[in-house]
Amino acid sequence: MKAMQVNKADQRPVLILAELPKPKAGPGEVVVHIHAAGVTPTELLWYPTTHTKSGQTRMRAVPGHEFSGVISEIGKDVPGFEVKDEVYGMNDWFSDGATAEFCITLPHSIARKPTSLTHELAATVPIGALTAWQGLFDRAQLQSGERVLIHGGAGAVGLYAVQLAHRHKAHVIATASARNADFVRKLGAGEVIDYQTSRFEDQSGKVDVVFDGVGGETLNRSWTVLNRGGRLVTIAADSEGTTDPRVKGAFFIVEPNQKQLVEIAKQLDAGDLRAFVKASIPLNEAPAAYSGAVSEKRGYGKIVIAVAA
Repeated sequence: MKAMQVNKADQRPVLILAELPKPKAGPGEVVVHIHAAGVTPTELLWYPTTHTKSGQTRMRAVPGHEFSGVISEIGKDVPGFEVKDEVYGMNDWFSDGATAEFCITLPHSIARKPTSLTHELAATVPIGALTAWQGLFDRAQLQSGERVLIHGGAGAVGLYAVQLAHRHKAHVIATASARNADFVRKLGAGEVIDYQTSRFEDQSGKVDVVFDGVGGETLNRSWTVLNRGGRLVTIAADSEGTTDPRVKGAFFIVEPNQKQLVEIAKQLDAGDLRAFVKASIPLNEAPAAYSGAVSEKRGYGKIVIAVAA
């Protein structure tokens, strides 16, 4: 099968198109024929891309950990799925991704694809929607009627955080550029603060929850807007190695979750959530999506790699 692999050249990770053996499903595993894979450009620099769980150097990882496709093979002891089921999901970060014609996954990492979405749309959903869900509901325990400040409301995660919080009947305040303000309001933000011209803490008032996807000074300043008993969660990569106990407690990394994927699919099919494709490019052009050659200013959502027709 054809697959993109990470190769290091002069300490800089690059993608190469390789011919690999088609994976076979072992016990408890599923093979998915990939139709589309979502792109997270920074993934090439992440620790799991270059190291195994035990800390050994990892060579030639396959990126693209969210996907949509059709089950082509099922191993032993995998209830609930059948060959030819259309599914979407995300793989654990230390596993190979789906920028390939086929990938191995686990049952708890996938759910049936939303019937109303194309494979390309569905492939943009898992990481962003699961991150928003786990941050808002599992970590921050957001309640109906609470005030939530979402940094990066137009981003690939923020656009789901705004929609989910709004649907949960929270009052949503989001930061975004002026160019993206109308888009974020349509997603459900009651207030949008232009971070380029204003300090959010001068306009947001006190909030019960901060969902931070930006990090840096934005994160540092966010503690000041929390109500007594307020909660802050962050997914910003610069928070991962911090020694600040507050930030360490606030930082989290999304995990696969079948139950949540099922509920997200229901909301997408009901029209309560919307998914967005920024751009779609073929497998052999995948390096452009990871190098920044595909403009980040065109549309919303994620870039996807279209693998199978």
